[in-house]
Amino acid sequence: MIALLVGAGVSMVFTLLLTPLFARAFRSLNLGQFVRADTPTAHVMKRGTPSMGGIVFITASIIGYFVGHLVARDSVSGAGLLVLAMMGGLGLIGFLDDFLKVKRQNSLGLAGWYKILGTVIVAIVFAVIALTYRDANNRSPASTAISFVRDLNFNFVKIFGLTAGVIIFVIWVVLITTSVSNAVNLTDGLDGLAAGSSIFAIGSYVIIGFWQSNQSCFSPTIDQDNLYKCYLVSRPLDLAVVAACIAGALVGFLWWNTSPAQIMMGDTGSFALGGALAGLAILTRTELLLVLIGGLFLVVTGQVIIQRIYFKLTKGKRIWRASPLHHHFEMKGWAEITIVVRFWVISGLFVALGVGIFYLEWVSR
Repeated sequence: MIALLVGAGVSMVFTLLLTPLFARAFRSLNLGQFVRADTPTAHVMKRGTPSMGGIVFITASIIGYFVGHLVARDSVSGAGLLVLAMMGGLGLIGFLDDFLKVKRQNSLGLAGWYKILGTVIVAIVFAVIALTYRDANNRSPASTAISFVRDLNFNFVKIFGLTAGVIIFVIWVVLITTSVSNAVNLTDGLDGLAAGSSIFAIGSYVIIGFWQSNQSCFSPTIDQDNLYKCYLVSRPLDLAVVAACIAGALVGFLWWNTSPAQIMMGDTGSFALGGALAGLAILTRTELLLVLIGGLFLVVTGQVIIQRIYFKLTKGKRIWRASPLHHHFEMKGWAEITIVVRFWVISGLFVALGVGIFYLEWVSR
């Protein structure tokens, strides 16, 4: 618990105090946001705003995590390090995309297929290590079963055999990682939108991880009469620490990222947050629950997919004025801050529903 509180506090103070320094450094290096000339006036005005702000909260999260453990004199876990590695790996892909945009001074960063390839490689490494690593209780951080609020009976290895089952599981992890990282990336279109929504989503895993730790099957204080309710998650409290550090870092970052933003998270940040969210869902065994916890991201992505399909089928017609969805409301004349706050509310409601279902499942057992 000490590691959680200290880690979150250190991460938040780091971004709250040091983000302006990073912003000035990025500006002096001409690492400013590129905005196309055909975008709305409100977005053209953001041209030159320091980008790649994801570097700040990725760094803050990692520092907070290790400082928290140092103060608490607690050991780090393979599960926690895996989530941070997933976050950093996808953040690196986003950084390359941001850097190329700035260097070329256009919106054509890293080619789409290269971004997908990079995401696939990071996800494969994550999946393999998550299956092969063993903690002190001889448990792997990941399970080959599909999970909702805990593992379901649908286990890839039991159904398809060891080799085929592991391969299918890796593909499953790649699918989740690619989907979530791109969903968060699509949502990052207005000042503070992705950061605020991610605080809700990633913050929910502080609650989930902490509860799983209290009800862990490996806890010496677990009630023997309630073993059917306990969780087999590897080091859930450390996953909660990671989530708290990321959420804390985002709170401090949001102070400077809210409208009018003094720094943008860029693809560096949005890809990193998607990776962290995917990693937390997989290792807490709540993969399908992510549909609710990341509900806002799902809605935004779904709108983009529907819009594109309809546009192609009708040869140029649109259902909405623009996509992603937040730009549709911009075109309708809504103020940016109004859109952002209302989307935060929607994100919070999705998260509350997801966490509520997580708890009700335990109560109902």
